[in-house]
Amino acid sequence: MSDSVKLLETHGEPALAAAKPLDDAAWRAWVAKGRARDERSAAARIKVIKWIGIAGLLAAAGLWFNAKAAAPGADLSKYRNFRLGADLTAIAKQVSLSPDRARTIHSRPVLLQDLEWRTQPLGPSSQPEAVDEVAFGFCDGVLFRIAVQYDRRETEGLTAEDFVESISQAYGPAMKPIIAAKVALPRYGDPEEILAQWQDSQYRFDLIRSSYGSGVRLVGVMKSLEAVALAATLEAERLDILEAPQREAARLAQENQAEKVKLENSRVVNKAKFRP
Repeated sequence: MSDSVKLLETHGEPALAAAKPLDDAAWRAWVAKGRARDERSAAARIKVIKWIGIAGLLAAAGLWFNAKAAAPGADLSKYRNFRLGADLTAIAKQVSLSPDRARTIHSRPVLLQDLEWRTQPLGPSSQPEAVDEVAFGFCDGVLFRIAVQYDRRETEGLTAEDFVESISQAYGPAMKPIIAAKVALPRYGDPEEILAQWQDSQYRFDLIRSSYGSGVRLVGVMKSLEAVALAATLEAERLDILEAPQREAARLAQENQAEKVKLENSRVVNKAKFRP
C-alpha cells in the first residue's frame, strides 16, 4: 500500500471530500424559473409570428373587396364626434377621462397606447346606446385607431345587412367582400370575419364579426399611422425577445441584492440582542 494511502487511513480522513447535498427546494425553484423564462421567450416569438401573419392578411384582405371609392362627401376621418388624428389629451377630455388612464402597449420604437371608454347612459329616460365600449389607439399621442364594440343586447337580431345599411348612411356605399376575408387580431385573439369595408386614400373602417360568437365591432384607422404602429409593434416584439436574457439576469441580480440587504439588516438587529 502506498504511503499516501496509509497516511490518509492513519488520520481517519476520506480520500475525497463529501459532496454537498443538493437542496431540493432550491433545485425546484431554479428549474421553475428556467421553465418560466423559456415560456416567456416562446410566447414572445409567437407574438412576432402572429403580427407578421396579420400584416400579410391585412394586405391581402384589400384584394378581397370590390374596389370602390368612398361616396363624395363621406367623412371617413371621424367616428361620431371623435376624429382620427386628434391628440390623446383632446380625446380624453371628450370622454371625461384623465390622459393618465391610457395604457402603454409599447414604449419603443414609438409610444403605443390604448384608452378604453365604456359608454354610460345618463339615466333611465336617455336613449338606449348600442355601443358598449370604445377603445382608442394612439401612436405617439395621436389617435390612429377607433375600435367600437357593440352591445349584444342592444343589437340582438340585427343582421350584417342591417349594420351595413346603417353605417353606410354615414360613410357611403360599403365595399362588399368577394370572398370571406378573415383575420386574427392579437387584442382579441379569435379569428374574425370582415363583413364590409369603407375606405378612401387616408382612412378605413372595417365591420368585423367574431367567428366564435355574435360580437360585432366597427374599427376605423388612419392608414399612415396604422402602418407605423404595426411596424413599431413588430420591432418592439423583436427587441423584447433579444433583450429577454439581459432583463432576466438584471432581475435576478436585483433580487439577490435585495436579499443580501435584508439579511444584513436582520443581522444588525439580531446581533445586538443575541445572547448565547
